[in-house]
Amino acid sequence: MERRKFLSALAGAPAVMGAAAAPSKISAIEMWQFTGRRTVTPGQDAQFQVQATHIYDALRPKPYKDNPQAPRESAVNAIYLNIKTADGLEGWYGPVDREAALVIDTQMRPFLMGKDALAVEAMWDQMWRSNRHSRAGFFLMAISAVDNCLWDLRGRYYKTPVYRLLGGPTRADVEVYGSCLGFSVELEPAFRKAQELKAAGFHHQKWFMAYGPGDGNEGLDKNVALVRTLREAVGPDVELMFDVYTGWTLDYAIAWAKQVEQYRPRWVEEAFNSDKMESFVALHKATSIPIATGEHFYGRWEAKRFLEAGAITVVQADPEWCGGLSELVKICGIASLYDAQVLPHGHSLHAALHVIASQSPAVCPRAEYLITKMRSYYWFEKNQMTPVKARIALPEGPGFGIEFDEGHIEKRVAFRG
Repeated sequence: MERRKFLSALAGAPAVMGAAAAPSKISAIEMWQFTGRRTVTPGQDAQFQVQATHIYDALRPKPYKDNPQAPRESAVNAIYLNIKTADGLEGWYGPVDREAALVIDTQMRPFLMGKDALAVEAMWDQMWRSNRHSRAGFFLMAISAVDNCLWDLRGRYYKTPVYRLLGGPTRADVEVYGSCLGFSVELEPAFRKAQELKAAGFHHQKWFMAYGPGDGNEGLDKNVALVRTLREAVGPDVELMFDVYTGWTLDYAIAWAKQVEQYRPRWVEEAFNSDKMESFVALHKATSIPIATGEHFYGRWEAKRFLEAGAITVVQADPEWCGGLSELVKICGIASLYDAQVLPHGHSLHAALHVIASQSPAVCPRAEYLITKMRSYYWFEKNQMTPVKARIALPEGPGFGIEFDEGHIEKRVAFRG
């Protein structure tokens, strides 16, 4: 049945398949900035997470407490990339990071014009080879945005979802874990929120550490108490993960791990900057808690080095930053060689969801869902990916299924770097 549906879609494609098929040459690269408004409640869900700079007293924020205020209107902005071809095809992707949009507009546009939008590997390889800085940072973020947009274009060309182009679905829906960035880590509110999320179907929850070495032993005790409290709140059958966002030192991480191993965390994430691979290796050897990182990996090469070194067992490459959907698929293949899992960093969902849906659940078991961020992240789209009982149904529209809600768009202007 799946094969017949796919072949039927191909039959309706706007070009003849085969070696003689005419290329769909890129004729326009446009970026649009959308502006709208939504209702927010200030003073709520704004808990900070520990960061590397918090080792300095002057840069470390004071302990946070929710202080909800009267709801009010707040601006929402997003940048979307639109690529068009001479034969009438187009692809959309977004929201795109402003840094990536600047690179696309000021550096990549001339290089991309006239290229074959359907040549997946050639396009990626040529973009990667086109600039001395393409291996990392903002330039690779720009490559990621273009690659993802071109996958949407290909899906529209073949009239099928991207995950079908990647091999077809491995499941009917994708389970997500609740990523709790912004929620208070005071013990009583955290206890209640964890129970609330469990009742909503989130049997996998990630919480964000607020304290680090700059907070001394008192901060360490608070980090340990949070783990203990959350385990008491949700019982033994919920997985709990903890994100550190590069804010710890090796000694600090080991001290925390020794005290919380008894509560069986699913992983500790990004305890250090990705440059410190040796610290990840040492932490992995010092604790039974699985070690995760990768949202700041740039390409398959960094993922391979970490896996070869035995530094991690959970890879969190982000298709918005690591090189796009094309590169994330390669990273999944590498991870499978080491019996590691890939749970993409989820600051965005489109590309990650389609890759996960196409991979074995043994490699990609679920997606990250940033609960507070996703309230507005896809504000301008009709088909916002909202989980039901912690599951997102696979979209059936072509490409990534991006359609815009004109009722939410107050202003649309061309983005220029």
